[in-house]
Amino acid sequence: MSRTLLRNPSGHIVLFAFDAGQELSEHTSPYEVMVLAVEGEADFILEGKVFRMKAGDMLLMPPNAPHALKTLTPFKMLLVMLRSGGES
Repeated sequence: MSRTLLRNPSGHIVLFAFDAGQELSEHTSPYEVMVLAVEGEADFILEGKVFRMKAGDMLLMPPNAPHALKTLTPFKMLLVMLRSGGES
């Protein structure tokens, strides 16, 4: 489940909620992305390296970096996408 909290020319903020055992397959974003773990625990795979994330942990992803997610418990995260130069 996802809910967009803010969307404007500078980027957007999305809250994601996952059940335990859910996965997001590897993908990329053309923009810089910050991920903040809000609740639960998950393995965030960034450019092949696994980061165990729990509430309060933050990860900054460069543009075009391959990433994926595997949840270990019910997991919530806040995603902040930053578009440089006001691109849309």
